[in-house]
Amino acid sequence: MSVGELACTYAALILHDDGIAVTAEKIATLVKAANLTVESYWPSLFAKLCEKRNVEDLVMNVGSGGGGAAAVAAPTASGGGAAAAAAPAAEEKKVVVFI
Repeated sequence: MSVGELACTYAALILHDDGIAVTAEKIATLVKAANLTVESYWPSLFAKLCEKRNVEDLVMNVGSGGGGAAAVAAPTASGGGAAAAAAPAAEEKKVVVFI
């Protein structure tokens, strides 16, 4: 993650937490107040994201993007050397997060 992405992420979260509308101008103002410089397109991208998506939903779903490894049953002593059947793989839900 670049400095621009990180700075705009924090700025958008601060604005949302304070109940202030998330706009490109306000994100840029916060980033400037933090003495950071970011590419000019980052604030507008984050403002558009926050306009189209619920910020609370984005925060709550940050870690839900990947699936775990499939569990494999261990061979039993009475199996006589037969290979154990693998457990069915867990269904993956793909979530795209633009933060």
